[in-house]
Amino acid sequence: MSVITATAWVPRGFAAPFPTKYEFNEAEFERISSLAKLQLEEAKEDLDEARSRTGGASGAKDSLDRGSNAVGAPRSTGDIDDDLKDYDLEHYDDEKNDSENGEAMGMFGNVKSLAYYESNAEDPYITLQENDEDNEEREELQVLATDNLVLTAKVEDEVAHLEVYVYEDEADNLYVHHDIMLPAIPLCVEWLDIPVGKGRAEKGANGNFVAVGTFDPDIEIWDLDLIDCLYPNAILGQSEESSESIKKKKKKRKRSKKANDHYHVDAVLSLAANRHHRNLLASSSADKTVKLWDLNTATCAKSYSHHTDKICSLSWHPKESTVLLSGSYDRTVVAADMRAPEAKAPRWGVESDVETVRWDPHDPNFFYISTESGIIHYHDARVAPSSPEASKPVWTLQAHDESVSAFDVNPIIPGFLATGSTDKEVKLWNVQASGPSMVVSRNLGVGKVFSTNFAPDKEVGFRLAVAGSKGMVQIWDTSTNAAVRRAFAHRVAPAEGEMKERLVGLEEDSSDDEDDGAEVGEGGKEEATDKDGWESMDED
Repeated sequence: MSVITATAWVPRGFAAPFPTKYEFNEAEFERISSLAKLQLEEAKEDLDEARSRTGGASGAKDSLDRGSNAVGAPRSTGDIDDDLKDYDLEHYDDEKNDSENGEAMGMFGNVKSLAYYESNAEDPYITLQENDEDNEEREELQVLATDNLVLTAKVEDEVAHLEVYVYEDEADNLYVHHDIMLPAIPLCVEWLDIPVGKGRAEKGANGNFVAVGTFDPDIEIWDLDLIDCLYPNAILGQSEESSESIKKKKKKRKRSKKANDHYHVDAVLSLAANRHHRNLLASSSADKTVKLWDLNTATCAKSYSHHTDKICSLSWHPKESTVLLSGSYDRTVVAADMRAPEAKAPRWGVESDVETVRWDPHDPNFFYISTESGIIHYHDARVAPSSPEASKPVWTLQAHDESVSAFDVNPIIPGFLATGSTDKEVKLWNVQASGPSMVVSRNLGVGKVFSTNFAPDKEVGFRLAVAGSKGMVQIWDTSTNAAVRRAFAHRVAPAEGEMKERLVGLEEDSSDDEDDGAEVGEGGKEEATDKDGWESMDED
């Protein structure tokens, strides 16, 4: 069984053209030791506590010692030595000279007659040089400036890892570039454009990193330009005590399981990177808190408690860079200014648990809420209700009969929305002044839909990454769909002749016998001639 729980795009131009291979040297060993020391200390304390609770350990050892003298005890060492004397094993390797038969020749007696070359380049029998192998491997790992990376948080046969795909739009190609092993089931991923884990980043320096939230309370940050890395560049959420302070103390204070101002104590459900203040990363958790992290120091700058239940979604305001939108299972959404943690923040209410919150990138005065009951709410942030129960959205939309488990707003094309649900359907919507209308509904064969994300670049603005419970990701070029072309004709280049719909993905082995209405042909593309399982609505 395999499941993809979250996806994220990496914009073009940020990935290194030639990713580097991980090298484990002395400096890296010191870095890993300092990062892992706290975890080892905690594990040791847990082991000691477990042993202290198990009172019968010493008694069991004594009984084993007494049993060694019972019937069936092993023979003494002296008895064994007497049996081996006949074989004279002490002189087994001694060389013997037989005067009659001449001197015995060793295993490599003719080694002097062998030709020896100082380097493989001089050896005529070695035709494939090392540099050729390196160059071939280097070319296989190359990422072009026109390529996008797609990150997928995946669980496969109880093994959690992050898969890094390369998407070549012009070639209709999607393949796994490399993967990163994770310690627990991943729940959210967020791409970071700033170097993390090597001190304060230089002003204006760009990076290609990813933050991963899992069922563990810690947040791991990995370098996407490093292949086969063993340990993350940084871990957010470890105790504020540094390795130096640990050395000063003989006994480390054990981490508290209660919510605090320094780290999460439960699963990390959502991550949001601030694109204006790039060193800031917000995280929300099942511990009912929002943490604001300084990526330059890898420490928690501030903690917020605006909700009374798990906080599942975060979104930074596109213009007001200090305003953060948060949605919770307490059925409320809060827009809080991170500079004023004690101020009363406006709060909106919905009819069921919140699934996703998103600001409208084309009109930041408005924001979207998707809920467990399948409804989309569109609110004006300037109209704050007196109480959550008094909330009045601009409009509401019953998008699905089941939970809207995936939702995204296209950052390039105004009014273009995508929703995904546990009903296995992906729907595209056109939002106009009169309200939203459905453009097309498709079953893409990914199972229950857990993630829908539009590409961030203008050149691929109509590409939608979809993933779900079947553990596969599909890249849907929505501009090749006839209904989408009619709805957004002013943003789509005119096509000559008949256009086949593009759906690019990897063909995965699946034990699920359910028919999800999508047939995948060679190369992972869906057969364009099969139109079963989808419907469209033309615009009036």
